Amino acid sequence: MTIIRKQDFIDSVAESLQFISYYHPLDFVTAMAEAYEKEQSIAAKDAIAQILINSRMCAQGLRPICQDTGIITAFVKVGMNVQWDSDLTVQEMVDEGVRRAYTNPDNPLRASIVADPNGARKNTKDNTPAVVHIDLVAGDKVEIMVAAKGGGSENKSKMVMLNPSDSVAEWVLKTLPTMGAGWCPPGMVGIGIGGTAEKAAVMAKESLMDPVDIQDLIAKGAENADEELRLELMDGINKLGIGAQGLGGLTTVLDVKVKSCPTHAASKPVVMIPNCAATRHAHFHLDGSGPAVLTPPKLEDWPEITWDVGDNVRRVDVNKVTKEEVATWKMGETVLLNGKILTGRDAAHKRIKEYLEQGKPFPNGVDFNGRFIYYVGPVDAVRDEAVGPAGPTTSTRMDKFTDMMLEETGLMGMIGKAERGPATVDSIAKHQSVYLMAVGGAAYLVSKAIKNAKVVAFEDLGMEAIYEFEVEDMPVTVAVDADGNSAHQQGPAIWKAKIEELDAKLSK
Repeated sequence: MTIIRKQDFIDSVAESLQFISYYHPLDFVTAMAEAYEKEQSIAAKDAIAQILINSRMCAQGLRPICQDTGIITAFVKVGMNVQWDSDLTVQEMVDEGVRRAYTNPDNPLRASIVADPNGARKNTKDNTPAVVHIDLVAGDKVEIMVAAKGGGSENKSKMVMLNPSDSVAEWVLKTLPTMGAGWCPPGMVGIGIGGTAEKAAVMAKESLMDPVDIQDLIAKGAENADEELRLELMDGINKLGIGAQGLGGLTTVLDVKVKSCPTHAASKPVVMIPNCAATRHAHFHLDGSGPAVLTPPKLEDWPEITWDVGDNVRRVDVNKVTKEEVATWKMGETVLLNGKILTGRDAAHKRIKEYLEQGKPFPNGVDFNGRFIYYVGPVDAVRDEAVGPAGPTTSTRMDKFTDMMLEETGLMGMIGKAERGPATVDSIAKHQSVYLMAVGGAAYLVSKAIKNAKVVAFEDLGMEAIYEFEVEDMPVTVAVDADGNSAHQQGPAIWKAKIEELDAKLSK
């Protein structure tokens, strides 16, 4: 009989969550480095470079890979011969580990969990509760897998009840392009097939805990239907040309995972869940001898990659830039922003809307006229930082507010992650505005361009408050220009055609 002590369990969870906040799994780093080497799209290659440089910086500085430090999912498999020395349930122990990890003063992690999701949506302040799946299994150990899943990728999860004769691959290849780039490709895609609706979802999520090993499967060949599907989807998804950050390129996924189980004869439930470029998970066992020991990777395991802004860069003073100048910026150009920008995301935009509807003046320091807004919810600063990791959030969530912001506040431009919807692209063109894209998954790298940060409004919203950032050479890409040209529409289309052309040449 193995005795598992409460403190060992809590300490292991807390340490593992800190560990995965700043260390990418090395299998993921290796796969990203291989994708970087073969990528031919300049925009996608630049994005992968920033992600890999950010990953190495986080490993050195022990700071979060992404500002969205995720909702915690834990799979806890408890051996039947385990005895607990604890006055807390497994859920309570996991939550205490999460609480300690996310409030660690040396590396505080962003609290993103809100209670009363259909009501007040009040932040719980410590990122609890976690989502915990508990299984009783044979043996005398406790196996724990933890993951920190960002909202941008989790929000792109898809579920369908197919007919038994329907093709899973066909559904995936039809559905994945509708997910846009808010899940921050390249990453992994997990597929759960069978059981019931909720079982398929759990299998899809658990599959993402496995290492990147598709190249091993390619080398040995498929031995069952699930492995055949992995290979078919790996090839088919990458031929879509979506590419890194949705800008068009050769690599959209690094691996495809599939888990299945028996189901009803009339059913074929399928769930697809993507993992982003901030893939964060850890796997360990407790055997009664003490807390888990996680071995840090070596910095030399990261590829030596440098990133250059290129020759077509524009260095811009956002304090002085005019609307006429912004209208000359072209899709795909790199812009280095200097000066003061405001931040704001979902909750702030909702409150701005309420102010406008009620005819109330904005708080002091909030004036969007002729300014840029950055969609971000940063991590708290430590030591000499102006702000913690501060990468962009998914911009489509702000689409419904764009007309309002451009028409009623005098906003000049927006900065965020991934594509904008068709109506928003039209609004940007109508108002001769611009949408700029920062790289999702490079939050620590982006934060180094922020030299000063202060909350100017809605402090009660926590990480969703409005900040004023003073930035120096903050790198962004013109994703939608004033003529309505969209990099996320044109890039994947161009690269899908290029891949088809390449395949045609190779098949001759």
